Amino acid sequence: MQITQNSTLHQTMTSWRHWLHQHPELSFQEKLTSDYIADILKQHRIEIHRGLAGTGIVATVHGTQPGKSIGLRADMDALPLQENNTFAHRSRHDGIMHACGHDGHSSMLLGAAVYLQTHNDFAGTVHFIFQPAEEGDGGGRVMVEEGLFEKFPCTAVFGMHNWPGLPVGTFAVHDKEVMAAVDTIIIDITGRGGHAAMPDQLIDPVLTAAQIICALQSIVSRNLSAVDTSQAAVISITAINAGTASNVMPDQVQLKGTLRYFDNDIGNRIKIRIKEIVEHTCKAMGASGKLQIKQGYPATINTPEHAKQCVAAATQLVGGESVQRNLPPSMGAEDFAYLLNACDGAYIWIGNGAGQGSCMLHNDHYDFNDDILPLGASYWIALVHSLLKHSSAG
Repeated sequence: MQITQNSTLHQTMTSWRHWLHQHPELSFQEKLTSDYIADILKQHRIEIHRGLAGTGIVATVHGTQPGKSIGLRADMDALPLQENNTFAHRSRHDGIMHACGHDGHSSMLLGAAVYLQTHNDFAGTVHFIFQPAEEGDGGGRVMVEEGLFEKFPCTAVFGMHNWPGLPVGTFAVHDKEVMAAVDTIIIDITGRGGHAAMPDQLIDPVLTAAQIICALQSIVSRNLSAVDTSQAAVISITAINAGTASNVMPDQVQLKGTLRYFDNDIGNRIKIRIKEIVEHTCKAMGASGKLQIKQGYPATINTPEHAKQCVAAATQLVGGESVQRNLPPSMGAEDFAYLLNACDGAYIWIGNGAGQGSCMLHNDHYDFNDDILPLGASYWIALVHSLLKHSSAG
């Protein structure tokens, strides 16, 4: 049931992963990637469906007995980032690289599909979902909207992401909150510009912006519980655009930032406070303000029952001591949330390596750790056999 290190399938998955790393493509542009994955699936006589969200693929493997259906998902897209690695499989596409490990995710899922096609001693059906456009464009949402779970009904759906800093040979599973919801904040402040030497004759949008930034940082610390983890939230202002000269007060300032949270009620409370701060601070300073909050990915929240099933499958492979259960959730966002909003399931982390040399996600020196390919594929296989047992096995 477990794919071993340096086995033929491990070597094959490594070659797939290196090819994908060399040929990264951005969201909804994963044509070469999709064709490459589809060709491998066809070579192994695996049933495929193409076209959801443009470049998406759903491959299906049936067990030897009828039973329920589950979905396993991997993402395919890369990031608009210039790679600064020098190894042989570095990106061949300037300005684009696999800096989040989607090349590894797809290779592990491919490995599991190929293995289970010839070792289908389970009861039911597995849908292998190769999803485009995770990196900000919501390919998961598009697949769901285009009928993913109507065309391929699933009793549960599962996802997995590599996690730098988590040791190789370990997994992390959360009962509920895994990744945060993300919204984009845009604040446009209008004052009255002029000569910076005569501020008494102006309405200063820069000072107004500074007051707003400071006040926004009080929302979490003064409106939310410091001990209730369900109220965890982050507000970060990340861009200030204003002015062109040191002696000219501009008319306008634009602030941009991000809001992260797990609970929608908490998110709504924060948005009300942001609106109040912008409106009242601008009024007090004599300026005017316009607030936009653009909704991004929802929070990724596991179903506890299915999280326990993930723990059981991972424990089979690495033992209970190597399945971490108490890591804090991440304030990063993930569009697997859309799949979990439409179907029960769970999303876990697999260790990509810790200590010196481990490189964090979205970094121009990042590379997926090929040593974990067999463990990730074996996890998928163990999960399938755990959830889709033969009736004779109970």
